[in-house]
Amino acid sequence: MTIRAAVHHLTHYKYDRPVSLGPHIVRLRPAPHAHARVISYSLKVTPAEHFVNHQQDPYGNWLSRFVFPELVRELRIEVDLVADMTVYNPFDFFVEDSAEVWPFEYGEDLRPDLVIYRTPEPSGPWLQAFLKSVDRTPRRTVDLVVDLNRRLAGEIKYVIRMEPGVQSPDETLEIGAGSCRDSGWLLVQILRHLGLAARFVSGYLIQLKPVLVARDAPAGTDRDFADLHAWAEVYIPGAGWIGLDPTSGLLTGESHLLLAAAPHYRNAAPITGAASFANVDFSFDTRVMRVAEQTHEPRPAGGRDDGKPGGADLAAVERQRSV
Repeated sequence: MTIRAAVHHLTHYKYDRPVSLGPHIVRLRPAPHAHARVISYSLKVTPAEHFVNHQQDPYGNWLSRFVFPELVRELRIEVDLVADMTVYNPFDFFVEDSAEVWPFEYGEDLRPDLVIYRTPEPSGPWLQAFLKSVDRTPRRTVDLVVDLNRRLAGEIKYVIRMEPGVQSPDETLEIGAGSCRDSGWLLVQILRHLGLAARFVSGYLIQLKPVLVARDAPAGTDRDFADLHAWAEVYIPGAGWIGLDPTSGLLTGESHLLLAAAPHYRNAAPITGAASFANVDFSFDTRVMRVAEQTHEPRPAGGRDDGKPGGADLAAVERQRSV
């Protein structure tokens, strides 16, 4: 059974005067390690008078570095892609015997490579209190990470934040609310403090309305949509990187199209860059269209099941921008 979804994503900045743009890094091409198969992809940036270098960063993500030699009045970044949305089981993995029960130690062959993913930031009083509340009784590693993911979805209210940047774990826990990027970064820090390797992920969340809904299953979204999103991944020996979406409390599935994964959120931002001072008219548009379909599995997508974008926060997630 095949479902293919075409996504169009436009980011548009219009300035009230000619501005000088610094180099811009664009991470809007699905990473080589993304689960979903990307059938076609295009990235168009205007003004056309620019230089571009396509690269891979130290973490294996695709990025494009744009340099604009002339003053500009607008900046348009357009992505068009078609992705195979074939349903897969996010629990279809094996765990090494040595990592079956938490706590465990990573093997000597992995430990040096995972240091950057296991080093947490200093914890404040709210994060310390949360960590003290975690049951340290040995248990199945998969159960631990699933329960933590589900717990954050229940305790942290999802909000749309247009401000740039990411809240500290203490800020998110203290107010009990955050965007997808705030919850994702919080989960990364919790996992690291518990001895697990974790990384921050940005990507697209593509949710399609199911054609059939099982009588005893959540209804899922009532419309097709795509948005930028953020989540976390944990490394479990044998299973590899496992995606955890604390906005929904679910493991990531075919609905999560990974763009960039990095030890720190600043290296996974979809767009980074700077511009000289000006008043800016910012707009964005994200659309999804089915281009091939037979039927859609009656399984809730990996994002929220209430039809909300699951933490897109487009204006803020798209660009960590210093002016």
